[in-house]
Amino acid sequence: MSYRLVSIVLPVHRQADHISSVIEEFESRLATLGCPHETILVANGPPDGSLEACQTMAAQHAAVRAVSEPVAGWGRAVRRGLREAGGDLLCYTNSARTSAADLILLVLYAIANPGVVIKANRKIRENWRRRLGSLLYNLECRALFDLSCWDINGTPKVFPRAHAPLVALTRNDDLIDLEFDVICRRAGYPMLEVPIFSYRRHGGSTTMRYRSALKLYVGAYRLWRAWPPR
Repeated sequence: MSYRLVSIVLPVHRQADHISSVIEEFESRLATLGCPHETILVANGPPDGSLEACQTMAAQHAAVRAVSEPVAGWGRAVRRGLREAGGDLLCYTNSARTSAADLILLVLYAIANPGVVIKANRKIRENWRRRLGSLLYNLECRALFDLSCWDINGTPKVFPRAHAPLVALTRNDDLIDLEFDVICRRAGYPMLEVPIFSYRRHGGSTTMRYRSALKLYVGAYRLWRAWPPR
C-alpha cells in the first residue's frame, strides 16, 4: 500500500521565537519521504506572534499551511488541524518537543506498516517530577482502560485516515491523547510504540503545571466514568 499524501498537524502555542527554525528543519527532512506531504500549522491561543511566524513559513514553503485557532487548548488545535488535513496518512505532534529525526522516523514506520497506528514512547523526562507524574498518569490510564501502551500522551501519533474514529476525536483539552488511545484499544487497531530518547524543547516553556497534571488525573477518571468498560 502507498499513501497519496501525508498530513502533518503541528499545533503552535507561544512559539513565535523558534517555530521558523523548527519548520525549516522539519521541511528539509520531510522532503526525503519519497511521497507528497503537507504541514498544517495551527496557531493556537491568543495573539502572540505565532500566527505571523507560521504565515511567513507558509509563504516560503509550498507544502506548509497556516491556520488560526484563537481559543487555546491542545485538543482543540489537534482537531482543527485534522479537519484541515487532506492526507490519507495523518500525523499530529508537539511542535515544541518533537525533533525532525523522530518525526521522520515515525512517519516512515507508518508508511512501512499500513493500517498500523504508530506512536512515540518517550523514555526520558527532564526531571524526576515529570518522570513521576507521567508514570502515575500512565499507570492510572492503563488500569482504568486496560491499555497496553506505556506513554499515553506520546507524540508523534501517526495513523491512516481509514481509521475514521481517530479523525473524529472530540476532546478539546489534553485528554485528547487518552481518547485516541482508548479508541485504538476498543476498535482493535494495531498499535506500535516506537521508543524516543530525545526530550529537549526547541524553545518556550511547558504548559504542564501541578494544577494541569491534577486535571489530567481527575479527567482520566471522569472519562472512565463516561466510557465504562465494555
